[in-house]
Formats: sequence, structure tokens, C-alpha cells
Amino acid sequence: MNQTISFITLGVSDLARSRAFYKALGWQESSASQEAIAFFQAGSVAFALFQREALAEDAAVAPAGSGFPGFTLAHNVPSEAAVIATLEEAVAVGARLVRPADKVFWGGFRGYFADPDGFLWEVCFNPFVALDAAGFIKLP
Repeated sequence: MNQTISFITLGVSDLARSRAFYKALGWQESSASQEAIAFFQAGSVAFALFQREALAEDAAVAPAGSGFPGFTLAHNVPSEAAVIATLEEAVAVGARLVRPADKVFWGGFRGYFADPDGFLWEVCFNPFVALDAAGFIKLP
């Protein structure tokens, strides 16, 4: 298997609300979007929003379930100040602050917000991992 992730698709309860939330964060929706799905270019990965029930049906699984989904999405930024600013920006457009920004035992600085469907986003400054000029992570 080729070591890539092409799409991250979130199954959301209200597509219009989620679409508006990510646009309010400044994300540019792709012209490839359709009424039933929203696409956003997120670096080298495509990020998509799709109705939860329809996504579950597509995967042939039950749509029921809530609580911690077992994963988080992460957005790395170049400084501690950028962590705080990004969390504030997300909350200003409807996110719920889950964990205020604070220092991490390993030397980083992070906080968490939840989008309108409760998907967790970590906003993190990691002094040990470089970001390139476009803000993409560069692992050693």
C-alpha cells in the first residue's frame, strides 16, 4: 500500500452548518463540491464534509454512535501565539473550546476545539517538527 492519505471525510449531521463553519474559518471550498458534499483542499490532502447517514450507508455501517470517535484532526502552527489566535478564531465562528491552550510535557503547546459535530481539532505548536513555507509539516 502506498503511504498516503488522499481524503479525510467527516460524516456531519448538518452539511449546510458544517460547510458554513469551515468557510467562516477561512477555508476555500473547491469548485468540485456538490450539493451533497463539500470539498476543501488541505495541503496535499482533500478534506470533505458529507451527511453522516449517507457516509455510513456508503461504508455499509450503522450511522449510530457518539462520544470520542477515536481520532483527532491536527492543525500545526508556527508559534504559541498562533495556537491561541487559531483557537480564538475557531470559537468566534462557532467552535466549542474543549481544552484551552497550554504547555505539553514534551515541550509543545496545544489546545483543542470541537467543530459543530464534535469532531476534535488539536491546534499545536511543536518546536521539534518543522513547517515549510506553505505551513505543511515536514517530518524528519
